[in-house]
Amino acid sequence: MSDQDVPHRWNELTRRTALTGGAAGVAAYVLSGCGLFGGDDDPDQAAKAQGSPAPGLFGEQKKMRFVFVNHVTTNPFFVPTRYGAEDACKLVNCSFQWTGSESANVNEMVNAFNSAISAKADGIAVCLVDEKAFNDPVQRALDAGIPVVGYNADVANARLSYIGQDLFVSGQEMGKRIVDLVGEGRVALFIATPGALNIQPRIDGAIDAIKKSGASIKIDTIATGAALPKELSTIDAYYVGHKDVKGMFAVDAGSTQAVAQVIQKYKLREKGVKGGGYDLLEPTMKLLQADQIDFTIDQQPYLQGFYPVFQLFMYKASKTLTGPSEVNTGLKFLTKDTVVPYVTTKSRYEGNAETAGVTAS
Repeated sequence: MSDQDVPHRWNELTRRTALTGGAAGVAAYVLSGCGLFGGDDDPDQAAKAQGSPAPGLFGEQKKMRFVFVNHVTTNPFFVPTRYGAEDACKLVNCSFQWTGSESANVNEMVNAFNSAISAKADGIAVCLVDEKAFNDPVQRALDAGIPVVGYNADVANARLSYIGQDLFVSGQEMGKRIVDLVGEGRVALFIATPGALNIQPRIDGAIDAIKKSGASIKIDTIATGAALPKELSTIDAYYVGHKDVKGMFAVDAGSTQAVAQVIQKYKLREKGVKGGGYDLLEPTMKLLQADQIDFTIDQQPYLQGFYPVFQLFMYKASKTLTGPSEVNTGLKFLTKDTVVPYVTTKSRYEGNAETAGVTAS
């Protein structure tokens, strides 16, 4: 590629990135443009980009196997995270195992982590949802030469990096939004699993911002549980017992969906009730577009699977010279207007399609 081609190439890159929707599109296109997947005239380029690593780019490497330890392995929020890990593995010719707990059971997560050490995994990505439980296992993994990165939830232990949202700051920003929307009165804040470090910092941040605002807002905090049906029934029961509530907000995906469903069920928008929360489960997006809540916050779960694979791979391939780095996957408020592209398309990036690229829904 000549220097004269750079502006043209960059314009094409940014256009394609916008259309494909994420890091996988960037990586594949950059490798292609540099001749590592073949040039523009290479008839085999498309086939090579389906999963073959760039020949010789990282030297000769064995096929590495990474382990993702998750706290709610079957939760729909993490479907795009798993797709992100799959896509990154295709690019660097590795594999991953998805394990942990279905119900935020920390002991089950630690057992899964220890099993990954015993099995000599090439790297471990873990949701650090507990303040102390993972500290010793992380250190033992590192001592055994197994790199460890945190994703989605973080503790400042010996892990090499964290890939995910700045959780406390995102909660503060939500709290400010709540003050602007509600002004005064009773507000409910719902949290699936109090104390879990993927969501507790958010509710802490929201409460901090509301209190610092000086607004006359009474805050109710309610635990909803890790399963979607329980979250819905808990929030429904809360409203029935607190019909004076001015706003209902949640700090996790399932509770946010349930908030929107309860507001719709009781036609609370007609009563001026505000609502909002986190993440992009399909019912949440559709109900936001229908103006049943005021906002949801996107933290890009696809990237929380994609980047850990690349960091772990680079750490091993470079023999510890490079790889781990802090990645803030974002704080993006979506409204009924800005959520439209999410509702009108399907993709692996949002977890509502298995095929590559972005298609109309």
